[in-house]
Amino acid sequence: MPTWRLRDFHDDDLDRAIQIWDQDRQADDSPPVFPVSEVMAAARSGGPAVVAVVGEDMVGMAVAQAHGDRAWITLVALAAAWRNRGIGSALIAELERRLRVQGVRRISALLPPGATGTAALDNSGYRTRSGLVLYEKVEHLGPSDAGLLTELGGRVLPQGLWDALAGMEREKQAIERRIVLPLAEPVLADRYGVMPPKAVILFGPPGTGKTSFAKAVASRLEWPFVELFPSRLASGSPGGLATSLRDTFADLAELETVLLFIDEVEEIAGVRSGPAVGPGHGVTNELLKLIPGFRDHDERLLICATNSVRSLDPAFLRPGRFDYVIPVGPPDPVARAAIWRRYLGPAAEGVELDRLVAASEMFTPADIEFAARKGAQAAFERELTDRTGAPAGTGDYLAAIADTRPTLTEQALTEFKEDIERYVRM
Repeated sequence: MPTWRLRDFHDDDLDRAIQIWDQDRQADDSPPVFPVSEVMAAARSGGPAVVAVVGEDMVGMAVAQAHGDRAWITLVALAAAWRNRGIGSALIAELERRLRVQGVRRISALLPPGATGTAALDNSGYRTRSGLVLYEKVEHLGPSDAGLLTELGGRVLPQGLWDALAGMEREKQAIERRIVLPLAEPVLADRYGVMPPKAVILFGPPGTGKTSFAKAVASRLEWPFVELFPSRLASGSPGGLATSLRDTFADLAELETVLLFIDEVEEIAGVRSGPAVGPGHGVTNELLKLIPGFRDHDERLLICATNSVRSLDPAFLRPGRFDYVIPVGPPDPVARAAIWRRYLGPAAEGVELDRLVAASEMFTPADIEFAARKGAQAAFERELTDRTGAPAGTGDYLAAIADTRPTLTEQALTEFKEDIERYVRM
């Protein structure tokens, strides 16, 4: 029977250490309290780190972080074939010896129930403490990222934007299932072989809420949000649009986490025609080259929106660049009612909502918001003159609807239905 021994962690142990950690992660449903990047950074920076080897093969590892007279055991990982042989207890004992030399008197460990290391901790004299609740808030924006995010015109959006989206339940469910949940639950997604999306396209008529959905996804994930405006890219760049695009993506690569949103992407990814050396070809080619590099990193998501998916270059739409092509259509009656309630607020109790819903059949969410504000403004101006105290009523909002030109047309709806048949991928 081969015997094992303990030694110091070396930098060239990193790949094997991650493999062992990954085996434990697959066997355990719960996400680790300390991410592997943090644990390995501590090990490489001189934090107490011990490995168990059989011959030259690493079969286990334990890492701790010391803070004054207190330390946390952040990792106990064992290769599957070498569990239940006392290696975990030996690793912990060696960590304790090294921590005592540093003046540590209180050693704690925080592990999911049943995770590798729990039995070793029990056998080493550690006791669980019941009645404690772990509170955690993850800031996806590192200190070095704040200035760069500002330079890129990005920001961290307030929480709650997802829940504030009124109506559009069909679109919300599709976007939540395909985009949000795999990114919000990466460990569970990996367990079931689901690859979190890296790039998606939202398409639909103008005003249907594509930008709102992109911002809501960033808010839900608590990721920094950066919007890239094609019309502004060329300004201030001596190299033109393609160079500006490349420089922007290079800056984005410095952010650890980001949701990049490009609205009206057809401006820089339209169907290429004419001479291959034309400016349109250069910009589209540049974007096609940049997307794979963007996809290579975790915790990054590209959302492109277009009012005319049929005007995008076919190469842009091929699988491999975009995981999903999702339609965001006009609101149905149920969605219109929810949107009206949101923008009417308390006034919704005093109006005939079904009449407003029927009268706004061709309205987008943006149209409904405009009509609601217009109706409220009319009632406000009337009150300034009459001083009767009468609130805005059904007539005010119906008049506002009649005075609002709807964004949707029969032709736009026909084209949208055709595009769904041809382009949807989800």
